[in-house]
Amino acid sequence: MTKEELKEKAGDLPLLPGVYLMMDKSGKVIYVGKAKKLKNRVSQYFQDTASHAVKTRAMVAQVDHFDTIFVSSEFEALILENALIKQYSPKYNILLKDDKGYPFVRLDKTSYPRFTMVNRIADDGARYFGPFGGRHETRMALDAICTALRLPTCSRKFPRDIGAERPCLNFHMGRCDGFCRREMSAEEYRKRIEQAVMLLSGKSKQLSRAMEEEMAAEAEALHFEKAALLRDRIAAISVLSKKQTVIAGICADTDVWGIYRGAVKSGYAVLHVEDGQLTGREVEVFSAPADENDAEMLSAITSQYYLPRAALPREILLPFDTGDIEELSQALFERAGHRVYIRIPQRGEKAELLSLAIDNAREEVEKVTTLQERSDRTLDLLARMTGLTQPPRRMEAYDISNTGKSDIVASMTVFAGTKPLKRDYRRFKIKELDHPDDYASMQEVLRRRLNRWKDGDEKFSQLPDIFLIDGGETHARAAVEVIRGEYGLDTPVFGMVKDDRHRTRALVTPEGKEIGISANQAVFSLIGQIQEETHRFAITFHRESHRRSAVHSVLDDIPGVGESRKKALLKRFGSVRAIREAEVDVLAEVVPRPTAQAVHAFFHKD
Repeated sequence: MTKEELKEKAGDLPLLPGVYLMMDKSGKVIYVGKAKKLKNRVSQYFQDTASHAVKTRAMVAQVDHFDTIFVSSEFEALILENALIKQYSPKYNILLKDDKGYPFVRLDKTSYPRFTMVNRIADDGARYFGPFGGRHETRMALDAICTALRLPTCSRKFPRDIGAERPCLNFHMGRCDGFCRREMSAEEYRKRIEQAVMLLSGKSKQLSRAMEEEMAAEAEALHFEKAALLRDRIAAISVLSKKQTVIAGICADTDVWGIYRGAVKSGYAVLHVEDGQLTGREVEVFSAPADENDAEMLSAITSQYYLPRAALPREILLPFDTGDIEELSQALFERAGHRVYIRIPQRGEKAELLSLAIDNAREEVEKVTTLQERSDRTLDLLARMTGLTQPPRRMEAYDISNTGKSDIVASMTVFAGTKPLKRDYRRFKIKELDHPDDYASMQEVLRRRLNRWKDGDEKFSQLPDIFLIDGGETHARAAVEVIRGEYGLDTPVFGMVKDDRHRTRALVTPEGKEIGISANQAVFSLIGQIQEETHRFAITFHRESHRRSAVHSVLDDIPGVGESRKKALLKRFGSVRAIREAEVDVLAEVVPRPTAQAVHAFFHKD
């Protein structure tokens, strides 16, 4: 659709709440937004685009058509917007870390249910809690809950293994009450599981109160041993939030939000507070695309943060109004089953906590931004030194490794900016040569790489901004003959020249012009890192290839030595060298004497 057609379509929208989806020519969703009045909000994008911010103009320029979904309230628009952002991951929306990075805790539906950690929720009837923090922290938190409630974490299956063996070491260490013993009832097990569920659901205080009442009843009934056990469990539960960040987030009374918009990145910090004490924090740095103001940005983040979660705090403190506080509060109430108060404190202790949260967000953003700026500056310098029109965002480096005429291999490493992109690394085994020739080997590798690109292989679909070849002027010239001469590409090519101490000292053009890089430490370090990484990757592949071929060429070429005898010899002697040094009588202990004589003769031809 043309811009005028888009403007006309937006003008026909009703003044109703809803969600809009901006799409490009391929039909891909590039932005999702919500609006109290769809007509007013969507029309703004196609009015005077000169007044838009750069990022908004970039988004609007890609819009080919849009779709809208009408809802009955702003609350429904909030819920739907969050669901669609999760579904489509639009390029121009604020996107927090993918749920795949956040584990869930799963409780199965067996008669003796167990907790496990999973990557995502499935429609299998089990109960799920989360998402929580990192996998390591979540595992430690789950272990801490099971230890506090003395639940089993061993591999025994119940009720199958009840009474089958003596209790394991966890029982004797006081970490488990030994539910594998016959005297422990299924009812007690399920009771403990429900107590763990209360913890994972953020109901630690209700659990503690219930257990304290039970402890008092046991003491009144003169069951002092049971009362003491309950006392110990209550104490263990009370310190969980002080020990585990994940549990701190679950058990917090109050979440305090700080948000900071930097020049390159933005970020948030959430401080978890329980009984007035800071028990943990979560921080994340993200891109803030499109043209969201601070209120829109905070609204998008808090929705993505809270709506997938099962355990929610009683109170959320925000630094300013997002415009949809009532809708978010209603959504969280339906999610948690209890009222979640969202407040914007102006003074006092809570306002001071907000300042602390904002400081945490600023510190995290500036720390990351400094690294980003350093990277950008290094790439800018490299571009100026090499005459590139813009900083290289993708660099491919190549190296050849061989031992004589056999096992000639090559490596291709990829750097995205200043960082290695290891998923795009590739290895090549030279097929067209039976003798060492670094130049011809390099040309073969580049032909194969560019043929894969030409054939549409998605693994080789992205061309680099610069080719870096391990070697000097002649190596670079050999590469150019393929890249420019055979494929017509004008991608710059440079050789990486080493000094007498085998360190990168310069880049060299195919025409022989050297570009000194040692004067600039950042560029010098980057090119050195690329060359060393490419060399390491080639050497590792070469050694693996040579090790395999060495065993084959030596033992498999001996008359009378088949696969089974080769395995028997290697099992007995451990290496080809030990086999070579063994006498006939010793070899004959493993293989028939004629074969032993053949092996000995093969290694002692002189």
